[in-house]
Amino acid sequence: MSKVKTIFSCQSCGYQAPKWLGRCPGCGEWDTMVEEVISASPDGRRTMVAPGAEYAAPQPLSAITLTEDERVISGIGEFDRVLGGGLVPGSVVLIGGDPGIGKSTLLLQSLSRLADQGKKVLYVSGEESIRQTKLRADRLGIVSADLYIQTETHLETIIETVSNMQPFTVVIDSIQTVFTSDLQSAPGTVSQVRESSGKLILFAKSRGVPVFLVGHMTKEGNIAGPRVLEHMVDTVLYFEGDRGHPYRILRAVKNRFGSTNEIGVFEMTGNGLDEVRSPSALFLAERPQNVAGSVVVGCMEGSRPLLVEVQVLASTTSFGMPRRTSLGIDPNRISLLIAVLEKKAGLSFFNQDIFVNVVGGIRIEEPAAGLGAAMALVSSFRNRPLDPKMVVFGEVGLAGEVRAISQAELRMKEALKMGFERCLMPANNLSRLSPDIADRAVGVDSIDQALELLE
Repeated sequence: MSKVKTIFSCQSCGYQAPKWLGRCPGCGEWDTMVEEVISASPDGRRTMVAPGAEYAAPQPLSAITLTEDERVISGIGEFDRVLGGGLVPGSVVLIGGDPGIGKSTLLLQSLSRLADQGKKVLYVSGEESIRQTKLRADRLGIVSADLYIQTETHLETIIETVSNMQPFTVVIDSIQTVFTSDLQSAPGTVSQVRESSGKLILFAKSRGVPVFLVGHMTKEGNIAGPRVLEHMVDTVLYFEGDRGHPYRILRAVKNRFGSTNEIGVFEMTGNGLDEVRSPSALFLAERPQNVAGSVVVGCMEGSRPLLVEVQVLASTTSFGMPRRTSLGIDPNRISLLIAVLEKKAGLSFFNQDIFVNVVGGIRIEEPAAGLGAAMALVSSFRNRPLDPKMVVFGEVGLAGEVRAISQAELRMKEALKMGFERCLMPANNLSRLSPDIADRAVGVDSIDQALELLE
């Protein structure tokens, strides 16, 4: 007879303790320790073995032969781009996002494309009934005899179904609803999510079945469950976007089979998610001309150059403490740029409310957007528009210097393709440009030189 062991697990970070604690030592959160009952083997050891998983004996390194994993194209180009070129057999992909952002819609559409290729696929829903999933499929225009729907939350039953059915790929929507009989805790707890995910990963690796796990998001913007879950899977995707905005960004934050920080752009329509094959043209479609505070920034998202519009509004404050609001760029980076402009350029923003927005709902994380944001800030402050045919990119240091950035030529070629005539960039990047485009570049060494264009 198996022994019963009681532990207390933190529902925020997964920290486990033998007794209840008011404050978690792992993450410092209060009142997050929940009692959970786990089963153990008679000798006191716990094992994680997925039903149906095949035992793999150790092999000598010299006897292992390498074969190129054949990727399978889903048929959705933006989705395949984020995955690194397609689905890899045996890979486990975790996709998270806010409720209603389109996670289930995207996965259902991708399964439909695979089913149209003659591949048997399985969609397991723990939150919707079969009829509800059918209604969603009808709305998306999905009709396929090779796409199977199952409503189930019991892990062992799901694995048994997959073993008997042998589909090409499986979607679990969502992992927080799945539970294993080895644990007596409720579905969604840290121990259940960790144990269920671990068994699904072992099964996927042993059978070579790609598995997609849908994860809920916390109010802090992280995938609910233990943090170790993101380390266990092969790929982690975040679905971003504003509910009031039709555009969605699928971002890869971890990928063992491709580049990280790769993005795919979609537009939510009445018929589901449509690919946006030219995101730069989309983000710049409604850009106003000759308006102060508007600057086009050349950034890199993974291997893709992208042009986005950064808008800044600087206005005299009506309160004692000026406001600093930033959407799409880290507010700390905006504060850094303001300090540099005050110290090195002699500008004063102590009585200015500053609002920063990246058009299209996209988020820029790389430092190369610093020069563009600084130019937009000064443009709005002085009420002097920048040349609308100029693209700006470069990193601004604390000494006011403009530092070289990577992939300058790719950014510039994307700008020229979109009809821009000049690129403002770090001077150190000029020597690395091709001769046929070098004459279109304007190099600067400091923020003072860049601001001369607004004189």
